[in-house]
Amino acid sequence: MKIAKIEDLHCDAGWRDFSFLKITTDDGLVGWSEYNEGYGSAGLTAVIRRMAQGLIGQDPRPVERIMSTIYAITRQAPGGMNQQAMAAIENALIDIKAKALGIPVCELFGGPVRDRLPLYWSHCGSYRFRNAEVMGVEPVRSLDDLVKLGRHVKERGFKALKTNIFRFDLDPPNMYQPGFGRSPGGPELNADGAVLAAISDGLAAFRQGAGPDMGILLDTNFNFKTEGYIKVARACEPYNLFWLEIDSYDPEGLRLIRDRASMPIASCESLFGRRQFRPYFENRSIDVSIIDVPWNGLAESLKIASMAEAYEINCAPHNFYGHMSTLMSAHLCAAMPNFRIMEIDIDDVPWKDDLVTHPPVIQNGELIVPTRPGWGADINEEAVRAHPPKNPHP
Repeated sequence: MKIAKIEDLHCDAGWRDFSFLKITTDDGLVGWSEYNEGYGSAGLTAVIRRMAQGLIGQDPRPVERIMSTIYAITRQAPGGMNQQAMAAIENALIDIKAKALGIPVCELFGGPVRDRLPLYWSHCGSYRFRNAEVMGVEPVRSLDDLVKLGRHVKERGFKALKTNIFRFDLDPPNMYQPGFGRSPGGPELNADGAVLAAISDGLAAFRQGAGPDMGILLDTNFNFKTEGYIKVARACEPYNLFWLEIDSYDPEGLRLIRDRASMPIASCESLFGRRQFRPYFENRSIDVSIIDVPWNGLAESLKIASMAEAYEINCAPHNFYGHMSTLMSAHLCAAMPNFRIMEIDIDDVPWKDDLVTHPPVIQNGELIVPTRPGWGADINEEAVRAHPPKNPHP
């Protein structure tokens, strides 16, 4: 078996594009992976194309050997888009190998520990400020809308939801994202009284609607510095958070936050590889380690999870992409013993299901781990072509 062709496909997904890597072998097997050019990674497709060009004619099945070679080639520029490109290639190769053996991907890594994965409804309310029309849902305009949405999540059978910081005092109301340069508050990133009040009001609304048993997670991204995160943690105390999610490149500072917070701390979704995760484990900076499979690759993600296990830390995937990413992340969650909960975006464009041959199956707030070979689905190329991307890739 030899790699015969490597292609990238892209489609419109409302407020962003979805991107897929397709590796085809000379005997007709196809491996798929999903990657993302947003999130600070513009130009990733060009890196993937350059990195993959030397793989034509190689046997795709010795995945560890191939990836070790690519890692050596990129050793002087680790992480970043090089790692994301490596992950896209690794994930597609893993799909091929599992399909060649006629088994689900998780069987390559010891088999599933579990066949049902508890989910949390991610970005709950977040996309409804600007994208409600394209999703065909009611927009969020007030705290009352958050109460109704919390009630809706509970009625759908979900046991947990994750939300962001919403500012209803802005014109128009929207998410608070100074850490990404998308709203006032940067670059200083201070937690002032208005922001803390907005956090408290939003959490109170979700708690009212979803009830006392709903797990509520708050994602604060890179929106504060260490001092501000400590203030945020104190503001969240009345609402019994499932976890407070923080992005920080300072493992010792994050440990300080964790020491002063009354709720579990989750972090690390923006890290690459075991070397970047290690100081967070050694400093006991987190209660839950978040791992991005499209960024790290499934094999590397499982190595990170294994290292976390030695520090008694459970893991969760970073998964706010399309269905192919959800299936990739599901196999991580199925295979790693130290699993906490799985992220999924429920609010999305109406054609999201059409983009894969077998959309994820969700029952009572849990994802059923697919048992078909590979990831459990392929990309529906006709559906992808029916929704041309906003940003063409010549």
